[in-house]
Amino acid sequence: MMLADLTFERWRSLDLDAARRFAGEAAARADARVLTVETVEHLGAPLHRVRIVREGREFALVPGGRVRLGFDPGAWSPTPAQEADFAESLAEGYGFGAQDLSAHLVAQLSPPRTVEVPTVWMAVEAEPAPEPADGIASSLAARGLRLPAADEWEHACGAGARTLFRWGDECPLDEAPYGAGGIRNEPNAFGLRIAHDSYSAELSDDRGAVHGGDGGTAVCGGYGNLLGWLPLATAHRNADMAEFVYGPDGEYAWESFSVRPVLTLP
Repeated sequence: MMLADLTFERWRSLDLDAARRFAGEAAARADARVLTVETVEHLGAPLHRVRIVREGREFALVPGGRVRLGFDPGAWSPTPAQEADFAESLAEGYGFGAQDLSAHLVAQLSPPRTVEVPTVWMAVEAEPAPEPADGIASSLAARGLRLPAADEWEHACGAGARTLFRWGDECPLDEAPYGAGGIRNEPNAFGLRIAHDSYSAELSDDRGAVHGGDGGTAVCGGYGNLLGWLPLATAHRNADMAEFVYGPDGEYAWESFSVRPVLTLP
């Protein structure tokens, strides 16, 4: 099977032996070595998880195809604790123009949609931005890598889940959204360490989006517990931070951002 024929749904239909064969062939084409091929439970069915190493950096297989992205607040029911926490934020003046939680999510998260994304190898860990945002694409290209598209990043994070966060619709409001421990630090369905620390801020090729965290803005600003966790939501795009990154001030703060390199296979 050629890489171009592999989709998320087709990948889920393979048995473990077939997945191992494909992983080996795909890794060889990338001048890489397979580290692990394992099967995990995801969305009520088995999902094979593959990691390779190339030039000392680990990548995970992210099968693509036609996938569903975004978040629909109208199809979601917040818990009483989430509603109460947002009400406290609203009372403190942190509603940012929204009158309720649903309206806030509509403003902050990408909308439901169906898109086509390629199958790629994506870095297991993000790495510090090597230079100001406008030069990152060239820097990665020199290594045979590229930035992920915003849709690619979102699919890699959620792996088909339509929940608010990659692990579900709730977050532990009595825990901080940064530091060690907790479900957010567990590898996601594809084996990526992603959307795990609100102090993170990953760039994609979309100049209107920042992913996986807000650089600690909500936490340091005292926005509230739920709003502190929200930058870890799979569909969060953080347009305000993106405006800062690509504005005049971003040229002097680029070391605060990170990138998750993508290796595209032929």
